[in-house]
Amino acid sequence: MNLPGSSSLRVRVTVLATVLVAAAGLLLLWLAWTLVGDAVDAVPHMPPGTLVRVDGVDVDSSTLAQHLREHAVNRVLLFGSLAFCFVVAAAAILAWTFTSRVLLPLREITGTARRLSVESLGERIGEVHSRDELAELAGTFDDMLDRLQAAFDAQRHFVANASHELRTPLSVIRTELDVTLSDEQANEAEFRRMAGVVRDATERAGQLVNSLLLLARTDGAGLVVREPVDLATVVERAWAAVRGEAEQRGLRTAFTTPGATTIGDPALLERIAGNLVENAVRHNVDGGWIEVATESGAHWSTLRVRSSGGLLDPTAVPELFEPFRRAGIARTARSGAGLGLSIVRAAVQAHGGTVTAEPVVGGGLAVTVRLPASV
Repeated sequence: MNLPGSSSLRVRVTVLATVLVAAAGLLLLWLAWTLVGDAVDAVPHMPPGTLVRVDGVDVDSSTLAQHLREHAVNRVLLFGSLAFCFVVAAAAILAWTFTSRVLLPLREITGTARRLSVESLGERIGEVHSRDELAELAGTFDDMLDRLQAAFDAQRHFVANASHELRTPLSVIRTELDVTLSDEQANEAEFRRMAGVVRDATERAGQLVNSLLLLARTDGAGLVVREPVDLATVVERAWAAVRGEAEQRGLRTAFTTPGATTIGDPALLERIAGNLVENAVRHNVDGGWIEVATESGAHWSTLRVRSSGGLLDPTAVPELFEPFRRAGIARTARSGAGLGLSIVRAAVQAHGGTVTAEPVVGGGLAVTVRLPASV
């Protein structure tokens, strides 16, 4: 099936090729006519009045020479015109035929693009017959489809998880309201208990929404603010926010935080340190330990947070940076939205840095962030 626009391109290419061949043919025909005329004129002429016998008839040599010249030129024009028409017709037919074959991969690409939708992103062009720019275009198109499919799959997964996370506090609120309002004997204490549960649920939903907004603003976005920031300073501020919770759980801490300056957004860098320290406290075991260290190098400034905790499968550690993942298991956190390390990864990438994680022997997690050092 010919797609709209493909026949038009085929006609244009055929006409262009035919016109070029016709122009070249006309030029060659004119050159042949000129050369033949010059060649005949270059033949030595007999003296005027000389008679030449042709088929028993005496003819003036000048008349004979003129006749031969006209005859030679006319035959060149006749056979040259026939050859010209044949060549032009052959060029048109060949151009029409080969253009169809050349444009076949382009029609396949166009047909695939027309059939694609969000529900059918799995279709690919695959190998094409040609090995030229069209093949490169088909490969580039398939690579783009791979990236789009991965993005759509990640979006569906993210929206599904976000909806599930938001459904939990909303269900708690609805259940508490229905139970309490249906109890005609409910007193002030019952209403106060319900209000406390509803407040906790709304706080959880609010934290999740704020985390989603921060992740959306950070993921794939550039930095608006760039200024020197000392990682030791942001660690100190992050620790001040969770010090009380760590002391309540009896966590032992060790800080080795000499100055380590990087260039970036102070708010995002504080969020990186805050999320890492919060995770180290909240996903720890009672009486566990936390180690925080900063390091300054020639090209990179490093922040490393290690903590005790539950045993982790090394193969599941990369999943911790995916949204709504905690300890490699989706949606089982007792607190938090499961977006902490996702936000860390997005913020680090926005600064041109890298973040890696590895399990600690005996249980726990070590996260290392490397950011470009301030020159």
